[in-house]
Amino acid sequence: MESINMGNTHIALLRGINVSGQKKIKMADLRQVLEENGLKNVKTYIQSGNIIFDDEQTDRRKLQEKIAIIIRQQFGFDVPTLVVQKDDVEHILKANPFHEEAEENKLYYVLLKSTPKEELVEQFNQLQFEHEGFKITDTCVYLFCKSGYGKAKLNNNLIEKKLQVEATTRNHKTMLKLLEIASN
Repeated sequence: MESINMGNTHIALLRGINVSGQKKIKMADLRQVLEENGLKNVKTYIQSGNIIFDDEQTDRRKLQEKIAIIIRQQFGFDVPTLVVQKDDVEHILKANPFHEEAEENKLYYVLLKSTPKEELVEQFNQLQFEHEGFKITDTCVYLFCKSGYGKAKLNNNLIEKKLQVEATTRNHKTMLKLLEIASN
């Protein structure tokens, strides 16, 4: 069966599913439910909620809301959902300030659902974390975790709390793979 590319390929990033036995969703079930609700060419990557799909809709907020509502209705819980375009991922990867100095397995991307307030960014920029570097932009907090993300003090929850925005984190390998899948 040939897939029809409608030209609007999106990437939805779900936060906090299939982590420590919480908010379990089988990716096959998720793909099926999303396709039954009108999304096209739905693909998933690993179990942590990375969805690549086509849809005529170009308004991210409407897509985020649609996916969140489908998950709430079908699986019975709320999941923070962030939708980005392939171009966004490409731009974020190219703009990484740590790319030259860090091994790829130490690079993480905290993707922000909305632009943080300037005064919160200024306050956050005063913080220092041993073995951890960061740079905040309107759409992403770049992390360089020299000791790995698992031991990092600077994590998704802290960033959400300090910047008062919803966010979801992906490692470098996942970002590259999402870009590759969305490009095919």
